[in-house]
Amino acid sequence: MWRGAALSVAVLVMGAALLGLSGWFITATGLAGLAGIGIAFDVFRPSAGIRFLALGRAGGRYAERLLTHDATLRALAALRLDLMHRLAARPFAELQRLRGALPLMRITADVDALDGVVLRLALPALAGLLTHAAAFAVLWWLVAPEMAWGIAAGYLLGATAILAQVGRATLRPSSEAEAATQALRRDVIDTFRGQRDLLVHGRMAARLETLAALEAHARASSDRLNRIDRNAGLALAGVVAGTAGAALVIGGWLVASGRADPAPAAIGFFVALALAETVLPLRKGLGELGRMRDAARRVMDAPAGARALPAGAPEPRARSGLRFETVSVGRPGGGAPLLCGVSFAVAPGETVALAGPSGVGKSTLLGIAAGLDEPAGGQVLLDGAAIRTWPEDALRQRVTLVLQRAALLSGTIRDNLALAAHDATEDEMWTALEAVALRRTVTAKGGLDAVLGEGGAGLSGGESRRLVLARALLRRPEVLLLDEPTEGLDADTAHAVLRGLRAALPRAAILTASHRDEELATAHRTLDLRKYIPDFISV
Repeated sequence: MWRGAALSVAVLVMGAALLGLSGWFITATGLAGLAGIGIAFDVFRPSAGIRFLALGRAGGRYAERLLTHDATLRALAALRLDLMHRLAARPFAELQRLRGALPLMRITADVDALDGVVLRLALPALAGLLTHAAAFAVLWWLVAPEMAWGIAAGYLLGATAILAQVGRATLRPSSEAEAATQALRRDVIDTFRGQRDLLVHGRMAARLETLAALEAHARASSDRLNRIDRNAGLALAGVVAGTAGAALVIGGWLVASGRADPAPAAIGFFVALALAETVLPLRKGLGELGRMRDAARRVMDAPAGARALPAGAPEPRARSGLRFETVSVGRPGGGAPLLCGVSFAVAPGETVALAGPSGVGKSTLLGIAAGLDEPAGGQVLLDGAAIRTWPEDALRQRVTLVLQRAALLSGTIRDNLALAAHDATEDEMWTALEAVALRRTVTAKGGLDAVLGEGGAGLSGGESRRLVLARALLRRPEVLLLDEPTEGLDADTAHAVLRGLRAALPRAAILTASHRDEELATAHRTLDLRKYIPDFISV
């Protein structure tokens, strides 16, 4: 980035030098012709200088764009990784709310907005200031201090005042324009997804009116920004013209007073024109200042409730399964706990089902057991060591959680299975599919290389559920946590899947959040969570 910044300064300096030398050359050759000494005038060295500056400026601009854009893209790539790491440290419940295309689109748009901080604000401003400093020094030396001060005052006072006003004027409109664009994009996606329901209930026309209103609002915000940009461009052009005119007047006064020859005096006028390149591009970056500010706030926001992961693995212990010790489950956002004093154990080879009314905290207990949530009180032990003492890699090798709404990716069935074990063989994949009664279905669809659409499109809800369970089996976990594993399956298929899971993992400790009779019947023990609900909470 610093090499690119240096080239950016070199390009602007070469541009100013090119126009300054060209102006001097035109004026000097004209005067030589009028004086009748044109035959003796040296045109070769100035011409060579002009060609060098022109070619150097073009090459420098190319190299500057190459370096700065490459550095910016690398920085954004690193920022995306850092952002994913910080998001992954957020509480499990918050991560659940981030799922789906819309939050990802918001994150992507925010990261992309930050490229303008360097490319359209910081870098042009720094290069412009350094170029003005160089021009000031050269004009002081070649022409006169009055010329240097005149051009500097015109730009630094006039252009700075206009650009500052642009920044203030666009701060709110650029935020509103971005928010309106995101709202329009979100509602358009929702309309496509829910078009059948909208048509069935006769709400499509009303929905289209809403989209039209959102589009009009987004367009109005964009039009306001465009008006500010056009007015700023006009005002900056006036500053450039005024500064160039002042340079011409100062040059004439210097020539009339005998303090400068006509040819050097003309340099100031052309340099003043060339320096327009240092200020005109800045209005584009300032026009997105509000968008950049909002994006930076969201992207750089420190995660709340991040779980600090230990560096070393706990001491090796005999496999003893999972144990809850007086665990309390808190409400989202704080307040009185949902459950208090939950204590039980799941031994290797045992299946325990958590039962209770919807919303009692079954899924939250699974998240705590997986180390994704922190309990409000108590602790969970894995093989005798507290979950919070297990490093992430070691914990994931032993514990696998299958969520109620686990995700499938666009790609082949093989790709989706390989997420759990990238080195799994075809035989292992087919064995896992057999365990969840999915082998025949996958064979009929074309085998492991059958292509699924977004979110696993191409499979029914029950088939998608079983594919997620087959993926979990490939992890060969010591502890398997299942959130309503047979949801969407008929009774016979549910029994087959539950038997297949246990047969595939005979020594695993399996903990399920269940409400179906099939799941409760196959468990060794059922734990009714209602007895852990505090007395002051009615169910």
